[in-house]
Amino acid sequence: MKIHPFKIPKPENSALIYQEDIEAVFYDKLHQHNEIQLSFIEKGNGTLLVGNNISSYVENDIFIIGSNLPHAFKSDKHGVTESRMLSLFFTESSFGDTFFELSEFTELNRFFVKSTQGLIVKNNKSEIIECFKKLKKASKLERFILFIEILKHIAKAKSEILSRFVHEKSYSDIEGERMRNVFDYTIENAHKPIDLNTIASVANMTKNAFCKYFKKRTNKTYITFLNEIRVEHATRLLEQQIDLPIVEIAELSGFNNLSNFNRQFKKVKGYIPSYVRKRV
Repeated sequence: MKIHPFKIPKPENSALIYQEDIEAVFYDKLHQHNEIQLSFIEKGNGTLLVGNNISSYVENDIFIIGSNLPHAFKSDKHGVTESRMLSLFFTESSFGDTFFELSEFTELNRFFVKSTQGLIVKNNKSEIIECFKKLKKASKLERFILFIEILKHIAKAKSEILSRFVHEKSYSDIEGERMRNVFDYTIENAHKPIDLNTIASVANMTKNAFCKYFKKRTNKTYITFLNEIRVEHATRLLEQQIDLPIVEIAELSGFNNLSNFNRQFKKVKGYIPSYVRKRV
């Protein structure tokens, strides 16, 4: 793979790359690479950052991360002792510049278009998961055949877009490091008060310059992004810590009062926190 900002080094001279991440926590630094990434979460849960969107991931989730789309998997350090993710990496030209232009692959056209924003598969996952699990012991030829099977199932499955906004240009090394530092600091400290002066200093910028810079590259304000991270953290606590009062979860997630917590939660999720408890 070529060198890209936020990249994870991959083997050279491989058209299709298979990778198993088996760690206490996944590689959680914001990164991007030229390859399209197909990933199956075999074990673990945490926060997923794709483009300008914050969401959660759990066991049996299947994700498609488009080419050069910044992303990070932040494992829940208080969850399982081991996380497992199986991934395939490839580009549209991995098997030749015109391979996916063959008429046999016409049904994949929408897949490639939608993948630029990242996708999560919502149904028909059992067939895809079965293929992913077979990859572990498969030969290179068998992996290629399974890869085509996975693409076929994904193309037919219902999926949802992960990032509604994708910055048109790939980040430079300097920009990549800056945004990585901002995201890492925010995710690690979202439960604490964070003002604009503090996060601007993390980016090594003035407050006004940072606000414009962040909005241009994510299509949202930093405060909106911060609240989304806090709401995702609160959602996991609501689902996993059923004995914790909602007011305590609000405080643990970085909200200074219950009314603001309820307001911001509904703004992000479309429903109030107590609704999550009713579903558990």
